Amino acid sequence: MKLTILSTSDVHGYLYPTNYSQRTDHEEYGFLKVATKIEQINQQAAADEWVITIENGDFIQGSPLTYFTAKKQAKWRSIYTRLTNAVGYDAGILGNHEFNYGMAYLQQCETGRRYPILAANLKENPGDGVIDAPYKILEHHGLKVGILGLTTQYIPHWEQADHIAGWRFESAIKAAKKWVPILREQVDIVIVAYHGGFECDLETGKPSERLTGENEGYQLLKEVAGIDALVTGHQHREIATICQGVPTTQPGEKGKFVGAIELNLNAQHQVQTQDAHLIFVADVQPAAKFENLTSDLQDDVEDWLDAPMGEVIGNMKITDPMTARLHGHPYLSFINQVQMAATHTDLSATALFNDEVLGYDPTVTMRNIVNSYVYPNTLVVLKITGVDLKRALERCASFFMVDSKGQVAVSAKFREPKLQLYNYDIYSGINYAFDLTKPENQRVIALSYHGKPVPDDQKLEVTLNQYRGIGGGDYQMFAASKIVREVQIDMTELISDYFAKHPVVQAVHEENIRIKK
Repeated sequence: MKLTILSTSDVHGYLYPTNYSQRTDHEEYGFLKVATKIEQINQQAAADEWVITIENGDFIQGSPLTYFTAKKQAKWRSIYTRLTNAVGYDAGILGNHEFNYGMAYLQQCETGRRYPILAANLKENPGDGVIDAPYKILEHHGLKVGILGLTTQYIPHWEQADHIAGWRFESAIKAAKKWVPILREQVDIVIVAYHGGFECDLETGKPSERLTGENEGYQLLKEVAGIDALVTGHQHREIATICQGVPTTQPGEKGKFVGAIELNLNAQHQVQTQDAHLIFVADVQPAAKFENLTSDLQDDVEDWLDAPMGEVIGNMKITDPMTARLHGHPYLSFINQVQMAATHTDLSATALFNDEVLGYDPTVTMRNIVNSYVYPNTLVVLKITGVDLKRALERCASFFMVDSKGQVAVSAKFREPKLQLYNYDIYSGINYAFDLTKPENQRVIALSYHGKPVPDDQKLEVTLNQYRGIGGGDYQMFAASKIVREVQIDMTELISDYFAKHPVVQAVHEENIRIKK
């Protein structure tokens, strides 16, 4: 008998093959493509093949479409379960981004699903009714398979407290050590579906990041006996391999791949051969049954994205992301201006979240806004010291390296095991300089505020997004304990509101950063 385990993860609401940069855009990814591929695999399965499907989290947040359903048209929130029900998933896992728009949004997006949400290491607030069980046992022709659900325990470090009120998060390792033996006694095959990634190199076992507990995949494979297959996500990596004798997958992001694990079993239901691979869906034409569910929503989203919001005098288009990071850019200065206006500070930091951010056209549309500011961040103001600010800038300076050709590039710590462009910040309200020839933590060679050097004990108020403000991105000098006030309005709304008050905006390049290499 053959058991095929298919998984999707980190779709982030990219249902259609588009990045929403323009109405005619067409990409090689999208949930409609992976849904169609899963249906094709099911239809083509051999008589002795059993196909199990798992949705591994981060499904309902992350694209202009999800923002539209969360903030503009609540009637469309049922689309997520209508699609996943149509695929016929056997189980679903919660990702960390499932919580970003609050519990009511999550509950409405999950209403009507015909498969269980599994979470062995999460305890929800009584009455929230999101989690169904720690595990699910399925049976087919006498073969019993158990699916154990796990989610990264690190969510409280990022999420707004009111979004997860009453919830408890524990280590995936602790939960797996409890539940895998219980499952092992009841089933022939144990699948662990984990919305988390790998903290170590899968070949050498050496840590590939600071060991915070955010990602525990390698430790799961090394320390928890009895796992036959591991489905992962969260890091947006493209992984299909055998590690510690266990086949494991991680299918990237945005519906670019379907993760596939194949186990061939003998008559006693023992694994004889195993394989893990990713199925690329670029050439898949979405099936009409899935397009028919979503076409009206997609039209509504595209119309909303084309709405004009304001005008820019000057240039806010980003054509060279690295230059923007090295020397600042009018778009980034504008975002900092919006943040400072909303929080009444004169010191702010923001990030160029990825290299697909294009900035603004002369006529700014909602499409420009949501494609350039891609996260549902709210704002916090921290009371910090001069030494905190210097340490934050040293963290920023470590983003860069000088390669063998003398060119500035992104350092390995921000590229591996996943690209972290969103963890480099650009500041407004200060003047500062980095010397990239110096060792890390010694690179800040100048720092002034209001034209004066910043002493270590100076008290400052700085505006940051909520993720950064509680220390996200390994900015350990920031913490929730230093927050003095918050603005609980999504940045996309703050930007839109700013244009409503200031319909014409002047592009300004601050030129407050100097880089020596």
